[in-house]
Amino acid sequence: MLPIDAAAHSSRWRRRHPVDKAVLGLGLTVLAISLPPWPGAALVLLTALTLLLGPAGVPGRRLWRAYKVPLGFCVTGAATLLVQVGGPDGFVSLAADGPARAGELLLRTSAASLGVLLFAFTTPMSDLLPRLVRAGVPAPVVDVALVTYRMSFLLLDSVRRIRAAQAARLGHTTRAATWRSLAGLGATAFVRAFDRAQRLQAGLAGRGYDGSLRVLLPEARVSARFTGASLALLAAVAALTLVLERPLT
Repeated sequence: MLPIDAAAHSSRWRRRHPVDKAVLGLGLTVLAISLPPWPGAALVLLTALTLLLGPAGVPGRRLWRAYKVPLGFCVTGAATLLVQVGGPDGFVSLAADGPARAGELLLRTSAASLGVLLFAFTTPMSDLLPRLVRAGVPAPVVDVALVTYRMSFLLLDSVRRIRAAQAARLGHTTRAATWRSLAGLGATAFVRAFDRAQRLQAGLAGRGYDGSLRVLLPEARVSARFTGASLALLAAVAALTLVLERPLT
């Protein structure tokens, strides 16, 4: 199980309906994109971080392990705004307003990423995907997503076991041995993926598969109190942004 999925299953908001958490997490993402970078995105970032480490109960180490990957993309994207190609200063030169635009983009993207992580760290995919059928998503599409989600964990487990077996047989001692092990890892994982897919198909056929996967879902209802508090929090962040922005303009 991936760390972010394990954290979602152990979250304090695990039993809440996905709609409740989508209003809050994705609402913060929308605010990060639509509000001015300063102070809007900065307030969204602080709000999402407080919710993740506070009420949601996400461990700080797990949050950082998941956040550093999208943060790396945010930094990489913002760094491109520091330079310009062409112009009187040469083929490549520093952009005049590059630092300001890079900082604004970094604030927006990092805050939006935390909003998405707030939803991901509190909502397991096993709770979300089956409910998409009720939202109008075709059942075959959801079934393919469920099977792919399950198979991804099996494939990752197979890769981990193969790498451990290769390391135990000194398959990573030299660069040439590492490349041979990597080729063997890819070939073995490919074969095992097809083998598991065939076994899964046979198992479903033996259990009377009729074109739809039926799974049990934990009882959860949309909380009007939680959703109302989330909307009030989003409105407060937007209002505070407008109040703090006005003296600056």
